[in-house]
Amino acid sequence: MITPGRPVKDVRINSDTTVEKIFEELSTAGGFEAVNLSNGFEILLEMIPDEKCLKFISFVGALISTGTRGIIKDMLKNNWFNVVITTCGALDHDIARHYSNYKEGSFTMDDKELAEQNIHRLGNVLVPMDSYGPLIEEKIQSFLEEEYQKGVKEMSSSDICKMIGRNLGEDSFLYWATKNNVDVIVPGIMDGAVGSQIWMFSQKHNDFKLNLLEDANLLSGLIFKAEKSGALMIGGGISKHHTLWWNQYREGLDYAFYITTAQEFDGSLSGALVREAVSWGKVTPKAKETTLHAEVTTILPFLYAALVSKLKK
Repeated sequence: MITPGRPVKDVRINSDTTVEKIFEELSTAGGFEAVNLSNGFEILLEMIPDEKCLKFISFVGALISTGTRGIIKDMLKNNWFNVVITTCGALDHDIARHYSNYKEGSFTMDDKELAEQNIHRLGNVLVPMDSYGPLIEEKIQSFLEEEYQKGVKEMSSSDICKMIGRNLGEDSFLYWATKNNVDVIVPGIMDGAVGSQIWMFSQKHNDFKLNLLEDANLLSGLIFKAEKSGALMIGGGISKHHTLWWNQYREGLDYAFYITTAQEFDGSLSGALVREAVSWGKVTPKAKETTLHAEVTTILPFLYAALVSKLKK
């Protein structure tokens, strides 16, 4: 027999209402995705301070092309997470935006005209060619050559991320990950500009190797020792799946908050709700979990503000 929950209450906001109070209001609003947002907030509030929990954050690379990069950077600066799982694009954009600037654009711009002006379009973000390919080539070749001259002939994706982080500044998420000993794993590192430059480097240095098995050794060492684990997963694809996949080896995540715009009707991994992962052993049956359907650059600033305020107290 199904038992109805609490009464639906109106959200009440005035000029003195704080962001964290709004999240409390959403918990009884009966407001479709608003409840999932409130539940996700509560999951993170419990997960982040949990010293027994190995904490993951996964995100798609495109996020780093936007101003939301600053929030990812600050979460790592705050030591909220132990492991980052992301895509090669995140490395590309972190380097490019440290040394140059992207520009505002729109989704409706003429792509043929942009191509003629040597400008790439990423949604409504404009990426000048000079700020991307040639710049990343110059920097990665220089970074790798410096390591090679020190005698380094083999690197994992985690090693690559630490190398980049040491060469960037405080605006960079890789800088703070490196500084705070947060491991950054990029399982699909060959799928991007940094990966292409690693391959280019190997063409001139035949004894240089990219060792992805070492990333697996790193993750297994963390997972098998973890008493509990949890994850904030932003967007789907390989970064989400790699997080779930490795956590099945400890019988699943104990905390899981997934933010996505994908739908589950097509059976895609990106559209799959967190609860589907329970059937695979990637999330524990008793896990505190929820999925929020939302565009993350809209939601994450408010979520972060509420977390900062609440955790400080």
